[in-house]
Amino acid sequence: MRDPVGHECAGQEDIRNEAMRALPEIAKGSIPEEGDNQAYTVTVRNESNVTVYTATLTFAGTWLGDDIPLAEEPFV
Repeated sequence: MRDPVGHECAGQEDIRNEAMRALPEIAKGSIPEEGDNQAYTVTVRNESNVTVYTATLTFAGTWLGDDIPLAEEPFV
């Protein structure tokens, strides 16, 4: 999804902070229901449309051991 308006940033630290703020918001409602791996990436471009920064947030879930509950069993 591309932000059609964009944001004005004061410099490198502002760009980094905006990306760190945006990633959890983007991922918040879309952790995968099927599968346990998903990566979310933000790409920041300057006014000339040149990529100047990217940041990625990764969700990786792993079941441990042999006692894995089935989907229809309540987890206590």
